[in-house]
Amino acid sequence: MAPDIDSRTSEERVLALKWSNRISLTPRILAVNIFALALLAGGFSYLDSYRSRIVESRVAQSSREVRLIAQSLASATPARRDLLVVSLARDMGVRIRLYDEEGKLISDSKELGLRNFVLRDPDKDPWNQTVARFLDAVIDTVAGADRTPQYRERDPTHGFNWPDVRTANTTHGAPATVWRAPDRTPIITAAAPIAGLGVVMTTVNARDITQTVRSERYRLGVVLLVVSLASIFLSLFLARTIVRPLRHLARAAIRVRLGRAREVVVPRLPSRSDEIGLLARALSDMSQALRARIDATEAFAADVTHELKNPLASLRSAVDGMSAVKKKEHRDQLLAIVRDDVLRLDRLITDISEASRLDAQLSRATFEPLNVGAMIQALIDQREARGVPHGIRLRFDQPTGRPLVALGEGARLERVFENLIENAISFSPEGGLIAISAASDDYTLTIRVEDDGPGVPDEAREAIFRRFHSVRPDSEAFGQHSGLGLAIARTIVEAHQGSIAVESREDRMGGARFVVRLPLAESE
Repeated sequence: MAPDIDSRTSEERVLALKWSNRISLTPRILAVNIFALALLAGGFSYLDSYRSRIVESRVAQSSREVRLIAQSLASATPARRDLLVVSLARDMGVRIRLYDEEGKLISDSKELGLRNFVLRDPDKDPWNQTVARFLDAVIDTVAGADRTPQYRERDPTHGFNWPDVRTANTTHGAPATVWRAPDRTPIITAAAPIAGLGVVMTTVNARDITQTVRSERYRLGVVLLVVSLASIFLSLFLARTIVRPLRHLARAAIRVRLGRAREVVVPRLPSRSDEIGLLARALSDMSQALRARIDATEAFAADVTHELKNPLASLRSAVDGMSAVKKKEHRDQLLAIVRDDVLRLDRLITDISEASRLDAQLSRATFEPLNVGAMIQALIDQREARGVPHGIRLRFDQPTGRPLVALGEGARLERVFENLIENAISFSPEGGLIAISAASDDYTLTIRVEDDGPGVPDEAREAIFRRFHSVRPDSEAFGQHSGLGLAIARTIVEAHQGSIAVESREDRMGGARFVVRLPLAESE
């Protein structure tokens, strides 16, 4: 069942794509660029309107010219009429035909020897003209251009077969019509009446309009071709630089999910400073952190197994020996061992449980301003109320007039300082002094816990914070500590964006100093 959309977070709803979430990035990039190209290709529709304006202009020009020709022929004598027809046809680049009032052909510039109106045979044109006509037809279809009638010669003895002649004869206007030649060039006919004579008609093959439009279309086609190639190249380049690394990262993430984190190398893409580079490095760091967490979990499990085996082996040996021991004092000794081992197991399991849940609990904890000085003083008072063994003294020095406030989770920070105090008590000699001091600067709160014990060797200063690492004083009974106290303390301090370390005391020979640094809470 698909998850309810309303149950998703606002960020998921923002990042979700409702209509293209199943389409790969490569076709999306191509689609966006092709859409832009389609807008550019719309320029061919503009060519149709451009051609229409030119044709309209030429139609108006033909109407004016035929009126001028009619006026010229109206004043010419019959003897000079043919010469004037040829002259006007040559100068204006048109074919002139003169019809009487009955529609009979009187004069024709073509029959008089002037062949300036010639129709091309499409079957005899070269291939480039065939391609050009095909493109004309395609663009006319796409642009929805009006389809002009096919031009065909009429019976020369019946001039009224021409609609322009017929209209001019009845309305005494100057009509004009646009026709389409076999080679798709426009032909414009126009007619005008001549008082007392008949009607004159002009015909022009406006091949220059077609040449102009095709020239502009060629330029636009070249631009479109160049832009298309550049767009496709850039789209493939973007797909290569975006989609390919994302696929590599996705495959690496899947392998990590399948439990192969140790053998997977997530590419970090150090040369990329864009969002994909940031994503690659984030995934790489995440996989390394996951690998470290898995290693830590495996090591923790192995350590837990090892630590539990020791008291269990002792407990098993004591229980097995009880059946063979007859004397009461020996049985009492074995029972004491059993009790010690049970207490040791209980203490060990409790500490293991807390250590295993610590990270998850700290990630959900709410940090509040805490008076760390008052917290430490309360811990010292409680410890002194319970009694401090071997006459060990506790002293706390803190600055006056300024509270030591840090952001934290109270119970967890109490556990840190309680562990440090108990650790110092364990290693302090009889009558020793445990000095706790606190100080702060503008940003950091520093707490030091110093004892008079043997100190910590340089080579062991990092190892003591490892889980189950336990080096205890000779005077302490075996098994009294789990070896998790300092490890738990470091985990808590680091979760509070602080640090914990051990140093040697410079003011005396021997002794250890544990230093905890926490960020101060910002004052309002």
